Amino acid sequence: MQRDALLKKKLNYLSTLNELDARHYVALWAMELGWGGVSRVHESSGMSMDTIRKGIREVSNQSVSLLKRQGRLRKMGGGRKNIITKDPEVKKRIDEILEETTAGDPMSALRWTNKSTYAIARELTSEGKRISEDTVRRIIKKEDYSLQSNVKSKESGNSGERDSQFRYINAQVKRFARGGTPVISVDTKKKELVGNFKNQGKRWHKKGEAEMVNIYDFAYLSKGKAIPYGIYELLKNNGFVNVGMSHDTSEFAVESIRKWWKHIGKKNYPKAHALLICADGGGSNASRSRLWKYHLQKLANETNLQIIVSHYPPGTSKWNKIEHKMFSFISMNWKGKPLLTYELIINLIQNTTTKMGLSISAKIDRKIYKLGEKISKQKFERINLQRHKINPQWNYTIS
Repeated sequence: MQRDALLKKKLNYLSTLNELDARHYVALWAMELGWGGVSRVHESSGMSMDTIRKGIREVSNQSVSLLKRQGRLRKMGGGRKNIITKDPEVKKRIDEILEETTAGDPMSALRWTNKSTYAIARELTSEGKRISEDTVRRIIKKEDYSLQSNVKSKESGNSGERDSQFRYINAQVKRFARGGTPVISVDTKKKELVGNFKNQGKRWHKKGEAEMVNIYDFAYLSKGKAIPYGIYELLKNNGFVNVGMSHDTSEFAVESIRKWWKHIGKKNYPKAHALLICADGGGSNASRSRLWKYHLQKLANETNLQIIVSHYPPGTSKWNKIEHKMFSFISMNWKGKPLLTYELIINLIQNTTTKMGLSISAKIDRKIYKLGEKISKQKFERINLQRHKINPQWNYTIS
């Protein structure tokens, strides 16, 4: 009776210990029992005999104090290898799945996904990879994803159309990338006044030597305005910015693409017969703009390129790759720096780089683009426009 009570106390105490202390406790227990002690402690505690023998070796070799001084429960490299170490392809596949289903602001370091960890685990299991939803959760948390609830917004269009459009754009980009066809993301960056005006952000200066700028941001105090229209090459991580001086019109937008193709695109893709453009749904490259399509037709005629356009749904401009792959880094590079001249703006843009190897070239566009240009119904009908079956209001080809 006393023996049973003592055994119960030993087992209760064993359950309170960490892995290292528990291993050494059963080792001392087995050594105290003498011959046959390992098997008897194994039967009483349920601890494996290999673990008990390992504990005996550690106690006998006095390696206990070394492990404790290192703050470790096992030797460096000990324990079961995690699934990422054994199969790096798992993380790559999770990244691909999340990239396809991400529904968040990519300008933020924090992202979130609308595909559950159960669904991701099932998809990976169907591909022959043994992984639980708990492991998937741990991996995506390390990638800075988190669960988020719905937030009401003013975005137009139903969620089904938006979701299908994101998937369609993703599929288009992948298909074009496999064929080596150029894929560009385009947009107009925020207009800037050129002159001695405050630019948001901070730069390092000696105390008391901050740059003095105008108190008021009145346009008449400026040397003009800078309108940066950007083209970002998804496949090569290159950028081009055409800095306009007059107005952000559809003609200006297409002229910017024309300049990119003439100076960069044609050299990078000498055998290209098509071009995929990913653009916002509004502004100078709006999905409803006749003028945008009219000038794209001119570009297609000049270059003999088939131009495929996919617009992001209304209210989702920050999903456009150029926003967080190029424009955000330009903003960081010139933060806190007054944009005194056009030449300075060009230099700041061209000297924007990233660890991932982003390179950007830029040019000043001095042409005056007129507002209010109209395209007649007859001219519009002559555009060789073919709308796609999926979301035809956002996807079309101009040949």
